[in-house]
Amino acid sequence: MKPNFEELDFQKTHMGELVLQRRRMLSLDGREVYEVKLGDDYLMSSLFHDSEVALADLGLGALDGAGWDVVVGGLGLGYTAAAALQFKQVTRLVIVEALAPVIEWHRRGLVPNGKALTLDDRCVYHQADFFALVRGDGFDPEVKGTRFDAILLDIDHTPECWLHRSHGELYSSMGLNRLKSFLKPHGIFALWSNDPPDDAFVHRLSSVFAGAEGFPVQFDNPLLQTGATNGVYLAVCS
Repeated sequence: MKPNFEELDFQKTHMGELVLQRRRMLSLDGREVYEVKLGDDYLMSSLFHDSEVALADLGLGALDGAGWDVVVGGLGLGYTAAAALQFKQVTRLVIVEALAPVIEWHRRGLVPNGKALTLDDRCVYHQADFFALVRGDGFDPEVKGTRFDAILLDIDHTPECWLHRSHGELYSSMGLNRLKSFLKPHGIFALWSNDPPDDAFVHRLSSVFAGAEGFPVQFDNPLLQTGATNGVYLAVCS
């Protein structure tokens, strides 16, 4: 029988100490929960992933046609990428992740979505800084300047609360214009936020893209026995 708590991996990274842990929630009938910590911050939990799935469902649900090339910025526990691969129209999924250990968790099958992502031929892991790629030649590890049908981003807490100060430029009008240059006509940019959508950021997106909207994503917190709300921003190229 697995222990009630287990540290699956510990790594020192340039962003701080990275920990993958698994716990058995006795209050939830022994449910297994995977958690990721970076320094003192809890980054994510498998207990709450509705909004990560919604990021893919809303973003790719706004596309037409087929043969989609998609970028996922931020691998985490893999819920956004796994949801994206449920769309049969996706022919290539480039997952950009800055922390090599996170990619290795998936390749080694340490996390719930690892095997599904690693064994899917459409899926490409790209270990790189997403924000540096925006400032550079784009997200494709093989062809510089490749344009994509959709970019799904889940790295920072919100557009105003970043994991690192170097990320802040992306959320400016200049940074968003640069990101837009890597999207095809009628392409989609979708962004996860820990907070409900903010009207000011929707307005900023609208000044860069042909249209933008914020979607609240509500889900249950079984630990606190209450509801919570994250947000997804959706922006569309002309």
